Amino acid sequence: MSLSGKVALVTGGATGIGFATVKVLAERGARVAIAQLEGARGLEAVERLGSPSVAGFQVDLRDRGSIQRCVKAVAESWGHIDILVNNASITGKAALRKFVDITPEHLDLLVDTNLNGTVYCSQAVAKQMIASGRGGSIIHVSSVGAFAAQENASLYCATKAAQVMLAKAMAIELAPHGIRVNCVAPGDIHTETSAKAVDEVKSSGATGNFLRMTPMGRRGSPEEVGRAIAFLASDDASFITGSTLLVDGGFLAY
Repeated sequence: MSLSGKVALVTGGATGIGFATVKVLAERGARVAIAQLEGARGLEAVERLGSPSVAGFQVDLRDRGSIQRCVKAVAESWGHIDILVNNASITGKAALRKFVDITPEHLDLLVDTNLNGTVYCSQAVAKQMIASGRGGSIIHVSSVGAFAAQENASLYCATKAAQVMLAKAMAIELAPHGIRVNCVAPGDIHTETSAKAVDEVKSSGATGNFLRMTPMGRRGSPEEVGRAIAFLASDDASFITGSTLLVDGGFLAY
């Protein structure tokens, strides 16, 4: 699954699943742009990776102009963009809220970041891909929450379900341009943000009655999700589009 000669843009690539994805893509030969809200955090991630094929760019997913400037900067720096990974999202404790306590501010934060940001990034990159005539691969990082409701996470689940259907519709429209669009849906993945996930769900006032177990008996690693993303981005997945790949250790098997 070589990605030699490919250019990838990963939103939220400085931490968690995003960081692991950047690492995997770079190891497989891609040049990778880390698009991060906090520019300093992005540069720190670049230093940690220590790879000349990785660079940091600043982006605010709630600002369409910022997204367009970031995509333009990446395309001008490396000539084109072949892979987009829409990874950045409001997740973990910040995404939790009882449905009756959802405020307009909380609604705007999750929808603007998780859904609108995915739309605007995909639009900007798809236009670059069409203009280059190279085609490409766009991958949304959704969640098992798109398929299994989670207590006190109604908005999070709704935005993740929206990403799944968005990928299907985008796949239909962009196929004539050689652009494939897919999702990955991670299950219980151990990251800094999710390290205390169960405790945070319970502290949000959830009953805990609807927590599932992972049949494989462990939490997944960010690298395992990164490798699934790398597969979807590669030519080995050349006839896969409009699909969602579950990376959940069997979480949704029952």
